Amino acid sequence: MATAATKKVIAICQSGGEFVSNKDGSLSYNGGEAYAIDIDQETSLTDFKSEIAEMFNCNASTMNIKYFLPGNKKTLITVSKDKDLQRMVSFLGDASTVDVFVITEEVVARNTSNMPASRSSRTTVSEAVVPVVAPINVAVGADQCIDQVELDVANNEAPAQSLCSGANDEKRHRAAQQWENTITGVDQRFNSFSELREALHKYSIAHGFAYRYKKNDSHRVTVKCKSQGCPWRLYASKLSTTQLICIKKMNGNHTCEGSAVKAGYRATRGWVGSIIKEKLKASPNYKPKDIADDIKRDYGIQLNYSQAWRAKEIAREQLQGSYKEAYTQLPLFCENIKETNPGSFATFTTKEDSSFHRLFVSFHASISGFRQACRPLLFLDRTPLNSKYQGELLVATSVDGNDGIFPVAFAVVDAETEENWHWFLQELKLALSTTEQITFVADFQNGLKKSISEIFENCYHGYCLRHLADKLNKDLKGQFSHEARRFMVNDFYAAAYASKPEIFERSVENIKGISPEAYNWVIQSEPEHWSNAFFNGARYNHMTSNVGQQFYSWVSEAHELPITQMIDVLRGNMMETICARREESNQWMTKLTPSKEEMLQKETSGARSLQVLLSQGTTFEVCGESVEIVDIDNWECSCKGWKLTGLPCCHAIAVFECVGRDPYDYCSRYFTVENFRLTYVESILALPDIDRPVLVESAMAVTVTPPPTKRPPGRPKTKQVESIDIIKRQLQCGKCKGLGHNRKTCKLS
Repeated sequence: MATAATKKVIAICQSGGEFVSNKDGSLSYNGGEAYAIDIDQETSLTDFKSEIAEMFNCNASTMNIKYFLPGNKKTLITVSKDKDLQRMVSFLGDASTVDVFVITEEVVARNTSNMPASRSSRTTVSEAVVPVVAPINVAVGADQCIDQVELDVANNEAPAQSLCSGANDEKRHRAAQQWENTITGVDQRFNSFSELREALHKYSIAHGFAYRYKKNDSHRVTVKCKSQGCPWRLYASKLSTTQLICIKKMNGNHTCEGSAVKAGYRATRGWVGSIIKEKLKASPNYKPKDIADDIKRDYGIQLNYSQAWRAKEIAREQLQGSYKEAYTQLPLFCENIKETNPGSFATFTTKEDSSFHRLFVSFHASISGFRQACRPLLFLDRTPLNSKYQGELLVATSVDGNDGIFPVAFAVVDAETEENWHWFLQELKLALSTTEQITFVADFQNGLKKSISEIFENCYHGYCLRHLADKLNKDLKGQFSHEARRFMVNDFYAAAYASKPEIFERSVENIKGISPEAYNWVIQSEPEHWSNAFFNGARYNHMTSNVGQQFYSWVSEAHELPITQMIDVLRGNMMETICARREESNQWMTKLTPSKEEMLQKETSGARSLQVLLSQGTTFEVCGESVEIVDIDNWECSCKGWKLTGLPCCHAIAVFECVGRDPYDYCSRYFTVENFRLTYVESILALPDIDRPVLVESAMAVTVTPPPTKRPPGRPKTKQVESIDIIKRQLQCGKCKGLGHNRKTCKLS
């Protein structure tokens, strides 16, 4: 059987055609050319693009590569890195060919207005086209009229500067050349004033001058060249008995020449936003610095960082719709989740004034995977949302048999409070609907200690070691030097990981040697909730609650989206992860998952040097660096390693080899490949297009408005928190023992 690494696939690369939407919502690709290329999981994306570029005679740097998942002709998946290309090969299963669609900037000339768009996945067909310039008929909403004010020193922003002068005039930008005739003169008509203003922007860029409004309201527009004494003028107003806007007067002559260039072009946030929105659609992480560089290259306009950042905000609003509208869609959005993914939970609450309070989501695939095949182990944590309306994301995650993160449920709340955590746990219990004894690894603050014990009876609560050590470090910060705190935190970790009471005692005695007060703090912090030596639950040696780093990275990529789209991006990532891990596990040939197989082999190597003595029945004495007692019937070893990990320790494996038993028969079922596959049996299905909803009476009965809290202007301020893992050593004087200076600078010298 060929492995995934050696499997060859023929990629049928197609370009130059167009997508057509069928009646059932699926997509077909018509026209263009096609070439075949051999690829495998060792093929790099750079090499793949280079070969495609050579075949189609196009630029590899402006190329977008898309493909369909097997059996799904509605959702296009983007290949943007080597891992995506490897996944594409893995997803094919037994298929030997894959249709690959190559979209380049040359496609811009085509009319893409009829291309279907969907919020159902992270990548849509409409996102596949990346125009070099915005279409001439870009519509600017009425709410952007405010942005038709020059960004000048009065607004604390430097004006955008023109780069078109001298030799550059002979090399006019391709974009500007297309706009030379957006204004033709008297009697030219427009559908709205916003359309006229947009045409003025483009016309001024193409002809290299700046202008200002003398009149600019809902009835008339009067514009003159910004250069003093230049006769260029334009006057437009409504055409009688119609809604059309007509240019009534215009003097098209300029006498300003070089002075106009010095004045700079008018580059408002709304204008730049309309220019960049198509590229932002294809690249959501489009950085302000890259925006400024692209605008400078393509249009000859210099933007500062602030201008580019604000333009990105406007472009995002144009693309994603109003943030406010996203909250009004919540009732329907929750209905869609439950209808498309039966068995899922999606519920929200509002405050008395109808403003958003909190939203809980748990997909059926997550619930089913956790109940069927995951360890009864849940990690509770939170992450801030730096979105327009801020808030917090509360998350409950588990781990699969290969220790991969498995999101079970999450909630968007207005703040991390005791009330919101209590509500989240109530919804979580309702969704899981299980009587199994669950072990939680979570913080003990913000009401979690009380809520977990009240809502999940007979559960185990393992305090998150990271939160606990943070509190220890904070409480001791004013009393001890960095060096002393570093030793105490290290000893605290050693006490937590200690598997036996006597080892625990040695570690806390070390803390006592530094500070009796710190020792009392540790003893009073309920070691039965965090030390391996005394904790009764099964947390499989997971000591902290922040296991969901992959999930939090998804959040960081989507947190600036409107709330419904952010949730849909998370859903799309979860959907892809389920599919990828399902395909990956089909290649595994071992009985245990790869990470657990490696652990077992490591313990097996350590068992070879041990001596086994029969004590009584199924109880054995094993001699090595220490003497341990193994009870194979009860799956116990006095070293506690078997209980802590769920896998036989080296002492138990030495006994199995002595009595001729198979170690695999004594491994937790959660670590078998068969059980791992059960975790990912169910799939998360795509949601309907939330931009064009079908009204549901029950959903429309509730009105939801945005929460009152808004993100402050500018970049989010982040405070660097001192790490409890690496507490830097602070300079200490060898003479007076004071902190912050040395012998040379000591004032007592």
